[in-house]
Amino acid sequence: MKLSKLTLGVAAVISAGASSAAFAIDLYVDTKTKQIYAEPGPQRQLMGSFERVEDKPQMHGDSTSSSKHHTEDEITAIKADLELKANELKALEEHVAYDREVRAKNDEKWFNKINVRGYTQLRYNQPLSGDRTAGDPELRSVGDSGIKNNSGFSFRRVRLVFSGDINDYLYLYIQPDFASSVSGVSDSTNGNNFAQLRDAYADIAFDKKHEYRIRAGQSKVPFGWENLQSSQNRIALDRDDALNSAVPSERDLGLFAYWTPEHVQKRWKDLTKKGLKTSGDYGIVGVGIYNGQGLNRSETNDDLYAVAHTTYPVELNFLGYPFTGQVLEVGADVMSGYFNPTVGSSNVFGRPSAATQITAAANGVVGTNTVREDRVGVHAILFPQPFGLQAEWNWGNGATLNPTANEGRGAIERQGLSGGYVQAMYKIDKIFREDGVLIPYVKWQTYDGAWKGATNSPRVSVDEIEVGVEYQIMKALEVTLAYATMDRTNTNTGSSSSSQYLGQASGDLARMQLQWNY
Repeated sequence: MKLSKLTLGVAAVISAGASSAAFAIDLYVDTKTKQIYAEPGPQRQLMGSFERVEDKPQMHGDSTSSSKHHTEDEITAIKADLELKANELKALEEHVAYDREVRAKNDEKWFNKINVRGYTQLRYNQPLSGDRTAGDPELRSVGDSGIKNNSGFSFRRVRLVFSGDINDYLYLYIQPDFASSVSGVSDSTNGNNFAQLRDAYADIAFDKKHEYRIRAGQSKVPFGWENLQSSQNRIALDRDDALNSAVPSERDLGLFAYWTPEHVQKRWKDLTKKGLKTSGDYGIVGVGIYNGQGLNRSETNDDLYAVAHTTYPVELNFLGYPFTGQVLEVGADVMSGYFNPTVGSSNVFGRPSAATQITAAANGVVGTNTVREDRVGVHAILFPQPFGLQAEWNWGNGATLNPTANEGRGAIERQGLSGGYVQAMYKIDKIFREDGVLIPYVKWQTYDGAWKGATNSPRVSVDEIEVGVEYQIMKALEVTLAYATMDRTNTNTGSSSSSQYLGQASGDLARMQLQWNY
C-alpha cells in the first residue's frame, strides 16, 4: 500500500471516530507491511498519539456551529500531524532500503564469502603382538606415524579449510594442517604438531556451472580414488599403500584441468545428501602436469609429471531390484614422470638371514640420475546402500632401491611394482539417534614395490587386514574402532637403533580414532 493511501486511511479512521468519546490512542505502523496497529510489536514504528473528538450537542445559539468548526480544526491538525508522520515513515523506509543496499554490496565482497570448516583426528594404537627385540625392525606404517613402540595418543590430523567463491568464475581453497611432523627433529625434542601447508589453489572456471575449470596451485594429484577422498570422509583409518605410493601425501604443485557435466555434479551431490562418501569432484575427466617430487618439496629436475584421471558414477536402476538406487563408480588413471629420490645411508636387513645387514650409501651411483616412473590404475566403488564394495589396483615401474647392486653399496634402479586393496562395508542408519550411522567394514591390502617418499626409495612388501566399525554419533562427532594384523617393511630411517633398519616386521594392533568436525 502506498504511503499516501495509508495517510488517508488513518485520517478516515480518525474522522469516523469524531462522534465517539474523546480519548488518546497510540498508533504504530509495520515498517515492512505498512499495516496500522494499536499496540507495539516487532518492526512497528510509533506514528504518534491521536485523540478522537466527539460532537457534543449544544443547547444555545451558535454553539453547535462553533463546535463543528472546532472539530474541523482538530481534524486539520491531525491531518497535518499524519502528513508529518508519513514523511518520517518515508525517510525511515529510504533508510532501510539504503541499509539493505549497503549490506548487499558488502555481501558481494570476496572476504565475506569465505567459509571456514575443518576436523581433528585423535588416534590411539595399542600393539597386541609383534617382535620388539632391540635391533630388529619394529612395526611401522607410512600411513600413521603413531604406530611404533613407546607410543600413546597422537593427533593424526588437525585441519582448517578456508574456501569460497571470489566471484562466479574464481574459487579459493586453502588448507593447513597443524599435526605435521618435521623431518630431522626427533620426537623427544617435540618434532610433532607443526603447521604445514596442505592445499593452496584456485579453481578458474570457464562457465558459471563450473563444468570446465582449471586448478592452479598445490592440490591433490588426480591418481586413484581413495587418494582423492578426504580423510574426513574415509571409512578405513589409513589409505592403502599401493595407490598412495604413487603420490605420498596425495598432493603436489601444478596445473590440472577438470570437466564435470552438470548432471554428474548433481549425482555426486545427491550421494552426499544420502550420507554416502564420495571422493569429491575431480571431474569425470581430469588431466594435469605437476612437479612430481612430493608435497612441500622443491623440484629437482627439469621434467614434469603428467597424469590423466577418469571416473563415472553409473546408476544401476536399469538392472531392477535389488540394484534400484545403487550407484557404481568406475574409472582408470595413468601417470608418468621422472623422479629424483632422496638418498642417504640405510641399514637393510638381507635375505634369507634377517641378521645380515647391507649398507646402501649415498655415493656416486645412488640417485645420481632421475628414474622414470610409469603407472596405470583402475578403481570400482559400489556405494553402500546398504552393502558396498570398494576396490583399486595399480601396476607400473619406478625408482627402487637395489641394496645388493654396485658391490653392496646399493643403487636405485627402475623396477616393477603392483598392488591394491579390496574393502567391503555395510551402512546402518538411525543408530540410537536420527542422524546416527554405523558402518562396519573389512579391508585387505597388499603391495610390492617402491615407497618413493622414503630415503633411497626402498622396496616394500605390505600385507594387511583391518576389521573395524565407524560410528557417526552425529555429524559433528564420530569414532572408529579397528583391529589390524600387519606385515610391513619398516621404511623409517630415524635416529633410534630400533627403527633405522629397512626390514620386515609384523604384529597385531587395536586402533581407535575420535574425530570431531566443525
